[in-house]
Amino acid sequence: MLFLNRILTVGLLAAAPLLPALAQTHEHMDMAMPMPAKPKPQPKPAKARPAVPKAAPALKKAAPATARPAPRPTPVAPAAADTSHHAGHEHSMEGMDMPTTSPAPAVPMNHTGHTEGMDMSGGSHNMGGMTMAHDSSMQMGGMSHALSRNLPMNRNGSGTSWHPDETPMYMWMQHKGPWMLMYHAGAYARYTSQNFNNDGKRGHANAIDGPNWGMAMAQRNIGARGLLNLSLMVSLDPLTETRGGYPLLFQTGESYRGQPLIDKQHPHDLISGLSASYTHAVNEDMDLSLYVGYPGEPAIGPVAFMHRISAMPNPDAPLSHHWTDATHITFGVATLGVRYKQFKLEGSNFTGREPDQYRFDFDRPRADSWAGRLNWNPSRSLALQVSRAFIKSPEDLHPDDNVTRTTASVLHSRTWGERRYLASALVWGLNEAHGGKEHAVLAETNLTLGRPTFYGRYEFVQKDSEELNFYATAAYGVPLDEVFNIHAITLGTSYRLATLGGARGPELSLGGQLTGYFIPRNLQYDRIGDFGTLGPGYGKLPLSASVYLRLTAPWMSMKGMGPKAGSMGGMKM
Repeated sequence: MLFLNRILTVGLLAAAPLLPALAQTHEHMDMAMPMPAKPKPQPKPAKARPAVPKAAPALKKAAPATARPAPRPTPVAPAAADTSHHAGHEHSMEGMDMPTTSPAPAVPMNHTGHTEGMDMSGGSHNMGGMTMAHDSSMQMGGMSHALSRNLPMNRNGSGTSWHPDETPMYMWMQHKGPWMLMYHAGAYARYTSQNFNNDGKRGHANAIDGPNWGMAMAQRNIGARGLLNLSLMVSLDPLTETRGGYPLLFQTGESYRGQPLIDKQHPHDLISGLSASYTHAVNEDMDLSLYVGYPGEPAIGPVAFMHRISAMPNPDAPLSHHWTDATHITFGVATLGVRYKQFKLEGSNFTGREPDQYRFDFDRPRADSWAGRLNWNPSRSLALQVSRAFIKSPEDLHPDDNVTRTTASVLHSRTWGERRYLASALVWGLNEAHGGKEHAVLAETNLTLGRPTFYGRYEFVQKDSEELNFYATAAYGVPLDEVFNIHAITLGTSYRLATLGGARGPELSLGGQLTGYFIPRNLQYDRIGDFGTLGPGYGKLPLSASVYLRLTAPWMSMKGMGPKAGSMGGMKM
């Protein structure tokens, strides 16, 4: 970690002297586009006369001081077609009120395509109330990535993590002055039955519950190169997931009323994220960013499961949550990042202790743990990362245990039509604690074909006797610290029933899933001690099932949006 900190420090010191020169050589990033004054309307055809030279001084006076003098106009026939262009753009100009002066010098832009009916007489485009500023962030009036003016917003993940650029988005958007606001949400109303085929065995439970979350983001450009982003994430889990959380076979992590949570997924805090970030674009290929959160998410692992599009239909948290992405709620984190083209190197200082059982408050920040992550998006369809974290005292019940966590992941997204996409994830995590190593592997996919969705998840996770509080005694002939290999396979489907409240209302879907667990014999049978049975086992081939209604923000086509994107004709609002 010391080596990573030195790399970031040396990189920043090396880049600092270059900032004044880069500011002079990359003025194109602030692409304010002064427009020539609107010319006088052409006379009616019946009284057509050649234009007189007196018009030239007026045009010259209206032009900016740095623009070329407008050439003397020549007589134009009344029926001549208007072939003017807007600042070097090759747009379709139907319905636009455009000056008939000669083109200004070409200005590089990040989009092309039809702009029928737009009033482009100012420095921005207006599409039904959505402004498109002429700067390097382009993206529909500042609609860029949360931590880069030169990346598409589709790449937004949780915290500072990256999705593939082709990732579909479910969201609402609006503009308030210079701010662009985005809203995301997901909520379930479901019935779940865990280990339903082994009545009386461990983990057998039925429940009606409602996992949920909501998120709001606000961002705006600061000057020619800056980008400010503010983010808030909330969850009503403390109200819908009582008694420590919802039942989930073989899930572990955190505690409730002084006892470890086993076969339960803990609820998320009411305030699950409250963060701010500032990014400075050194040039089109390089960004420097600072992210702070209380709570927030350090640079560990892939996009957290709540925000991963491949996991969206599945209401259950992964069993490997505390091997890969459990740090997505951390009370106190600061992350410094350096992006170069499609690579980003990050370092985080954060609080190692996981949230306590009191879900409505803010835990004490400690800044005692460190993490580093390298992201690479080699193509529009892929997002890769490797990360390593040194986490001090994450568990409240085991304050002396520290964890070294290592992760690697590949996220894939492919979109080919309206609500037609394939999103997948392959994630590996390793926890090293009190002399042992435990691995976890997750593979999941989400195939959406319009209204129907088909999804699946496979997990392999190693959990020891202490993690599961399942100690085998000498009667089994195995050590107390045995590590159990657990395999889980989930298959599910959902169907989009309706969009409520109009075309931009929340989407309602009906779904269901079945999970089978393949576990070692030592977990199947009751625990036997010297004085009789200590507790039941899980039984043979435990099965769990859920049926649910799901509400999400509406799907949004992002085709062609973002820097270096093509036509915006595919956007749907």
